[in-house]
Amino acid sequence: MFTSKFMRRAAIGIFSILSSTISFTASAQDGKPFEWVVGYAAGGGSDAVARSVAEAMSKTLGQPILVNNKPGAATNIAADYVARSKDPSHMLFTADFATLAANPSLFAKLPYNSEKDFAPVGMLARFPMILVVAPNVPVKNFKEFLEWVKAAPDGVTYASAGAGSPHHLATEMLRERTGLKLTHVPYRGAAPAVQDLMGGQVPFGLMDSASVQQYIAAGKLRAIGVASPKRLTTLGDIPTLAEQGLTGFEAYAWQGLVVPASATKETVARLNKALVDALNSTAVKARFQTLALEALPGTPTQMALYTRTERERWGKLIRANNINLD
Repeated sequence: MFTSKFMRRAAIGIFSILSSTISFTASAQDGKPFEWVVGYAAGGGSDAVARSVAEAMSKTLGQPILVNNKPGAATNIAADYVARSKDPSHMLFTADFATLAANPSLFAKLPYNSEKDFAPVGMLARFPMILVVAPNVPVKNFKEFLEWVKAAPDGVTYASAGAGSPHHLATEMLRERTGLKLTHVPYRGAAPAVQDLMGGQVPFGLMDSASVQQYIAAGKLRAIGVASPKRLTTLGDIPTLAEQGLTGFEAYAWQGLVVPASATKETVARLNKALVDALNSTAVKARFQTLALEALPGTPTQMALYTRTERERWGKLIRANNINLD
């Protein structure tokens, strides 16, 4: 009798374990599409990254991934939408420099908590910033650039993709490091800023590589230096700013992939594997090279550490310069 009771209990236990396993597998691979939210308009660099990686990830996951663009309010609209998702196991979000590093210091109140509402899946990519000048600016290197700005009695203006953008904050860091007199001209995105740079309406800007690479190659913008430790593979003739005397100056626009904090650890692990496979794929590498992007395959823990470091670094600069977007 003891044996038969034991066998019945064991059978019930095994059935329960198998049922929960099958339930999880069905939930993880139910064929339901993932929704990938991007806080910028279709057609831009962030959109291009998401669509390229989503296509590769969907092959590994065996599930479609649909990109949903929700631009506005420095990614806050998209971030709030994702944080409130009622289907966390099928929700992905491009959380970038603004969402995770800058906005917590730029806004007194946010509709989301950058540290508590999202779980990191892994980094996507970073866009090195390049100091570029308009064709009519008479400088060819960083030394000449410094002399030119210092010679202007009222200083000079610079373009950015918007107040609080990495372009804006990187140039504020440049101003701090050099003591230059600079006046900010914010645009609604990198594209219009680059158009006015090429037209000479504004003389210079620190712009992300994806936005200016083609115009540098075509001779419509002049690159002065790259804000990264090493030269870019795709623009190897452009020296770094560090090479030209501005040591330790690094600035990037970057992006990572997150899910709502309530997503399961199993979901995060499955998505991370698909993400790393995608970033190491030939197709994604080729696409990133055309945009002068650096892929950043890694773990959720590595992403959490990177974003925390960036949040502290840029938060300090934002507070020191009393920059806010409220």
